Amino acid sequence: MSCVVVRVTWSMDRRLIVTSCRGWLRPSIRLYAAPSSDRTRDALLDLCQRRGFILGEGLTVASVLGGCHSLGPLGIQMKKNIINEWWNMVALSPEQVLPIDTLRHCPDLNDSTRNEPHAATEERQGHRTILRQDLLYGALLHYVDCLELVNRKLPLGIAEVGKCFHTVPDLQDNGAGLHRTGERTAAALCWFSSGKTLSEWRDYWLRHRLLWWRRFAQIPSGFSSSDEQDAEGAKTFLINYHFPWGKEPVEILRTMEDSALTQMHAGAGAKLHGRDGRKSIVPHVLWLSSDLDRGLLAFLSDALHLTASLSPRGKEQPRTVLKIHPSLAPVKVALDLGKGPASDLRLVCQGLLSELRGGGIAVWPGYLDTLHTPMEPLFTKYDEMGVMFTVLVSDVTLESGLLHLRNRDTTIKETLHISKLRAFLTQYMSSANRL
Repeated sequence: MSCVVVRVTWSMDRRLIVTSCRGWLRPSIRLYAAPSSDRTRDALLDLCQRRGFILGEGLTVASVLGGCHSLGPLGIQMKKNIINEWWNMVALSPEQVLPIDTLRHCPDLNDSTRNEPHAATEERQGHRTILRQDLLYGALLHYVDCLELVNRKLPLGIAEVGKCFHTVPDLQDNGAGLHRTGERTAAALCWFSSGKTLSEWRDYWLRHRLLWWRRFAQIPSGFSSSDEQDAEGAKTFLINYHFPWGKEPVEILRTMEDSALTQMHAGAGAKLHGRDGRKSIVPHVLWLSSDLDRGLLAFLSDALHLTASLSPRGKEQPRTVLKIHPSLAPVKVALDLGKGPASDLRLVCQGLLSELRGGGIAVWPGYLDTLHTPMEPLFTKYDEMGVMFTVLVSDVTLESGLLHLRNRDTTIKETLHISKLRAFLTQYMSSANRL
C-alpha cells in the first residue's frame, strides 16, 4: 500500500527529514496460493464482476489490489457510502478537524525521478511535478493556513479524501517489463499535537480506527492490527483484513517528529508554532491513511456468504448472498412486480420510487425490466447485489394496499401496508446506524 506522499529519511538522532514527494510504502500486490480459500476467492471476484461492483475483464487479486479496474454502479455507490461514514467519523473527532482538497500533482523534489522510466511525472509551467502517491504532502503544505483558522490551537486534524497514483507491473506485458499507473482512493487524517501526547493520540486513533472497520463487518475479527519496524526502529502500525488469500493492510498509522513540518516549511519560524495549553510548540505529526478501494473489497469479502438453501422440491441449492452492512449497502430496497396488471403496478412502483428516493433511500427499479423473471431467480439476483429488502407490488396492493416484503438476511417474507414502507425502512436504517 502506498501510504505516504513524501519520502523521508531518519537521521542518527531519529529526526524525520522530508526529502521528496515519493512514498516509502509500495503497493502490496501479491497473489497468494491458498487452496482451501480458492473457492471463496474465485466466488468473490466472479460476483464483483457479474453484479457490477468492479468492471473489466480478467479480474485477479493482483489487478484488483493494484487499482487496475474501474468501479461499476454498485461499486461506486458502496464506496460513496464508505466515504460518507469516514467523514462522519472525522466529524465526531474529540478535537477540531478541517477538511481540505488538494491538487493531484505535487513538486518533484528528487532529481532521481528523472532517471526512472515509470515515475508518473509531468512538466508544468517549467517545473517538474509528479502525481501524488498519497495525501500527506498536501496536509503538511497547508498546515499553516489551517492553523490560522483555529487561532493556532492544538491539537489539530487535517482530513482529505482523494485519488492517489502508483506504478504497478502491467499484467499483460508477457515479461517485457512494462508498467502502468494504478489508482486508488485514499482517506487520510493528519493529526498535529505535542510530542508528549502523541503516543496517547496514536493509541487512541489505532483503537478508534480498528473499531470503525469492525463496526461494519459481519465478522469483526477479520480486521486486526499489527506493527512493522524498520531498520532505524521506527514503527508503522497497520490495520489488516484477512482476505481469502491472506492478510492485506487497509490502513496505516505512523508518527513523525516536528521535523516533518520544519523541513517542509524551511524558514517559516513562528508560523509553525501552535498553542498547546500555555506552551507554544511546533507539533509532531500522526499520519493515518486508509485505502478505500481495498476497504471496499474487504467489506465485500466480509459480506460474502456461500450457503445452501432448499429448493421448492426439497433439494439443496447453493446460495450466494452479500450481507452488506445497512449503512454501506449500495441498494437498500428493490421494487419489482408480482401478479397483476403490469401498467397499473408500474405506476404504483413509480410513486414508491419517488417517495423513497425523496427520503434518501437508495432504490433499484427492478420493475422497469420488461423480461419476466421467476421469483427465486429474482431473489438470487438481489441477494448477490446486496439489496437489503425486495418489495413486490401485486394485484393485492391495488386492492388493499398491502406489499410483499422480503428480507435479504433472513429470507422471511411478510406483508406491509404501502403507507408504512418508508417509515419502516427509515427506522430500520436508523437502528442499524446506531449499532
